[in-house]
Formats: sequence, C-alpha cells, structure tokens
Amino acid sequence: MKTKRVKEILEKFKNVKIAVYGDFCLDVYWDMDAEGSEVSVETGLQAESVHKQSYSPGGAGNIVSNIAALKPKDIKVIGVVGDDIFGNELTRQLKNLGADTSSLTVQKDLFNTYTYIKRMHGEREDPRIDFGLSNKRSLETDDEILKNIKIALENYDVLVFNQQVVGSISNESFIEKANELFNEFNDKIVVLDSRHYNGKFRNVYRKSNEIETAVLNGVDVNPQDYISFADIKKHGKKVYEQFNKPIFVTCGARGSVIFDETGINEVSGIQINNKIDTVGAGDTSLSAISFCLAAGISPKEVAEFANFASAVTIQKLFTTGTACGEEILEVSKDPDYNYSPELAGDLRLAKYYNNSEIEICYSNVLSEMGNIKHVVFDHDGTISTQREGWEKIMEPVMIKAILGDHYATADKTLYDNVRSRVLDFIDKSTGIQTIVQMEGLVKMVDEFNLVPKGAILDKFGYKEIYNDGLMEMVNERMYKLNSGELTVPDFTMKGAVQFLNALKEKGMKIYLASGTDKADVINEAKSLGYDDLFDGGIYGSVGDISKYSKKMVIEDIIKKNNLKGNELLVIGDGPVEIKECRKANGIAVGIASDEVRRYGLNQDKRIRLIKSGAQIIIPDFSQADKLMNLLFNKN
Repeated sequence: MKTKRVKEILEKFKNVKIAVYGDFCLDVYWDMDAEGSEVSVETGLQAESVHKQSYSPGGAGNIVSNIAALKPKDIKVIGVVGDDIFGNELTRQLKNLGADTSSLTVQKDLFNTYTYIKRMHGEREDPRIDFGLSNKRSLETDDEILKNIKIALENYDVLVFNQQVVGSISNESFIEKANELFNEFNDKIVVLDSRHYNGKFRNVYRKSNEIETAVLNGVDVNPQDYISFADIKKHGKKVYEQFNKPIFVTCGARGSVIFDETGINEVSGIQINNKIDTVGAGDTSLSAISFCLAAGISPKEVAEFANFASAVTIQKLFTTGTACGEEILEVSKDPDYNYSPELAGDLRLAKYYNNSEIEICYSNVLSEMGNIKHVVFDHDGTISTQREGWEKIMEPVMIKAILGDHYATADKTLYDNVRSRVLDFIDKSTGIQTIVQMEGLVKMVDEFNLVPKGAILDKFGYKEIYNDGLMEMVNERMYKLNSGELTVPDFTMKGAVQFLNALKEKGMKIYLASGTDKADVINEAKSLGYDDLFDGGIYGSVGDISKYSKKMVIEDIIKKNNLKGNELLVIGDGPVEIKECRKANGIAVGIASDEVRRYGLNQDKRIRLIKSGAQIIIPDFSQADKLMNLLFNKN
C-alpha cells in the first residue's frame, strides 16, 4: 500500500463514528519507594511507600486510546464499571480521550471495576493485585448494555465488540440477545475480538489470531504452539464458511491472512530492526481494522493498514502504545516486509533449479529471466571474505560501550541481556553502513542507561574504536596476501571471480556497493585483482548517510538507465541490498555464504535473506554455469 493511499484512508477516518463495547479496565502502576515507610504502630509491620503512581485505561479502554489517536468523529463506550474510585478514575480518563461515557453503566453491587495494580521496585515487579475477578454482572446491567448496543447499531458506523476478562459475561442470555441484535442489524459492521466466547456470536466480522482460529475449529492447541500457514488457511476457511462474514487472522511477525467473499488473501508482516514490545499490538490492530471497515476499505487493504499501525505500536517500549495517523504514515513510506517466513524457517520446503544447489524461492521469478543488463554486488561475504569475523569484533565493542564502567562487574543476567540485544542488532543490521550501525549503538547505550550521558560517544567515536580492531585483522590478512603466503582464492567465495568474468563477457554493467568505507572497498577489491571488472563503479560509505546508501545506488542506476525491474540483478549476503532490490522490483539473489569455508550453505543467512525477499538463494558461485543459464534463460 502506497503512502498516498494511507493518507486517503486517514482522511476518511474524520467522518467515522465508532462505538466500543468491552471489558473496560484500569491499569495501575505503583513505583515503590526503595526506602520504604515507617513501622506501623498498630500492627508492628513494616509499611511500604509509593514513590510514584500512574493510571491508564486497559482492556477495552486501550482500544479506545487507539481509536482516539486516529481522531474519529465520535467515540461511544458501552460497558460497566463498579461504584468505586477506580471506576471514577477510569471514566474520567475515557472522557479525557474524547469518549462519550453516558453508556458506561455503574453497577453498585457485586461488581468491582476491573483493576490491575502493578507494584514496581525498579525493574522487579511484585505479584500483581487484581480487582473484579469475582464480578457477577446483573441481568439489569445486561439489559442496559444491550439497550445501548442497539442505540449504537442504529447511530454509529461500526461497533467494536471486545471481550478479554475471564467470566466477564455472566449470563448466557446476554449472548443470545446480542445475537438477536446482530441479526436485526445484519447490514451493520460489528467487529468481534473475544478470548472466551469467540464461537458463540453470529453476524459479526472476526479478528482473531492463529491460535484462536484453530480453537474455533475444535483443535486442541496451546498458546505457544506453531500453526503452519497451510493449517491457518484451512482453519480460517472453515470459520468463514461457518459464519459467512470476513475473518482477519493475525499471525504476529508473519503478517495476517484474510478470508472473505473474494477468497484468501495473505498480507506480509513488517520487519522491525529496533527492539520491540508486542503488548497492545492486538488492540491497535483491532482498532485499525474496525476504522477501515467503517470507512468502506476493502478487507485486504484493511489488513495492510492494520499492519502499519501495529508496526508503530510494537516499537513503543514499556508501555501499551497507540498509533496516530502521522506515525502510520511514516511507517508506510519505506516498510521492510517479512517475506516467506515459513519457507525461511524450514529448509525442507526448499525447491531447487535443475538438480542444482540453486534454490528458487518464488517460481514466478523464472518468467522474469533473460532481460538482465545491470548487476549490483555487495562485497563482504558476497565476493570477499577478507572481513570474515567482523561480527566478533563488533560484538565486544558494543557490549563494552553499553556496559561502560559496569563491564567487569555486571551480573550475568545483565550481561546476557546486553549481549542478546547486541547479537540481535548485529544480525538484523548486516549489510548496512558501519556508521549507521554505530548510530544504532548510540541508541542502545542510551536505552540501557548504564553510561552517564556526558560519557556517551557519538557515532564517529564508536566507529573509530570498532574500525581500529577490524583493520588490525584486515591488515594482517592483506599482508599475507601481498607476501604470497595466501592467495586470492583464500579470500574470495568459491567461483566468485569466475562468475564476475562470465558476467563481464556477457556484456553486463557491474557495480560494487558496500557498507564499508569507500576507500577500503576500493583498496581491497584492487588487492584481490577484480576492481577493473566493476565498470559501473565501486561504492562505499562516505561517513554521511545523506550522500550514500545502497538504496541510493540502486535507485540511481534504475533512473539513469531507465531500467525495468527485471533488467536489474542484485546479489548479496545481507538483508539491506536484498530489501532494496525487491522495493525496486529487481531480481534479488541472496548468497547464503559460509565465509569460513568459503563454500556451502549458511542456514542462518538463508533465513535472513529469504525473509528479506530473496527470490533465489545460492550457497556460493561454484555452480556459476547453471546460475548463468538460469539468469539468462538458457534452459
């Protein structure tokens, strides 16, 4: 979905009137004072002290927060609170969000406002204190809620029907009467998201995850079970056929699958390189889906928009976040999609070209072959292995930078937490410019907050530390190459130089684009004897991301040469060049290289490259003849 279309959809939201029924809860955070309080005179027990307190809408209240962030014409809330201070505070907060709370019923007896109090001692959390677990909603309250639901169906564009708390619907008659209303207003949009009564409602659109959809089919599954796409499609199709209303099945990072009268549509998830927190993403998705349906958007576009909204929320750490229109627009400008996650995660699903080691990830790419005129190569890990092991140099540099003076004394839990974060970042950022990786390091140092602000280096300072260690290794290898102790094949992927020459003989214009500093790329290509093959130019980092990136190189080649997508081939072992190639509609070949052996498949790279959009995977260039036949349609 293009940004222009996202803008059009957001514009439609201004006229949407949306009602929300659900379990309205209050989330409470008490930051406890480490110094404690006095000893109680009455009991002789040590009292505790609250240093700071905060309150926010939870449950269906968080859905209202998400809806308010998208600025509709009107919001109505329908539900019940207790006659208590928590109910008063929740009502006040919902009003502050711009919601009409006149349909929020107050039940005086046998009902406490659903409230969840988290007592925090720094990062440690005491057992939560819950209110409302023994609630019993009265028949009178049910009737009041049903009356308000009918009013909403008559006057609002969409009703969100959300149920999250165990036992929140006390009377089976409520479900029966709600279904009567949904049948009466069958032309109205009701979007159901129910944890415990999903199969009991009729004439509703459904938003559910892959586990809930399996349960609707009577499958015995656990919340952490993996459901294959084949099974998701089977389960979702049955649910749609049973209820005859669209169902949106969310699958986390894998994206979503939509079932409606047009059939089955898949929408890819979005890759996020930053640290993520998935709390609240489901509420954001539900809100976006409901908004879009009310605005008359097609189900497939609905799912795409909801993906963008959820991608905003999961990047907001340590909070149940929301997504506003500006943030959704920003994500939509240049998203990185999560391609074929199931194929990426299971080598057994691989299909190969003509009894070779060349994996064809998308069969439709075969029809695109035979038109290639320009070829862009990544360098390190694609052609050259002179920098093999750079990750092992970057890892300790980053860990030491984040821990600072705590490096020697940090306990194992903290050290492991930092190391895990660093390794994940390195894995996701492979192929981008070093200076950009160092920008990420600055953010991580700030995020962990272990180094005084004044002692945090800038990206150039951290790059210098890393580069000093890296170049020590590279220079030693260059010495062995120049002295004759080692030769070019010792520092290149198997068959790489021969493949470059074959492309040259074919008349291809060849480019080298690296995340390494430009001077170093030129020097290393020259030392390995193939710099003259890159008649399109050798590109590398110039220390200013506004002046160089692989994205810029690819876009410039296409523009200057007026290329169609299938006239450009990009080959690399990093996600960056593969993602940018797919965005440009080029042909993306991922080399899942084992840089230590210099031949054979690296399965971890294969996963990364397929998720980034590689249409073809090779382990090395040892089968260059077959690869040439494939690329130039000589079968």
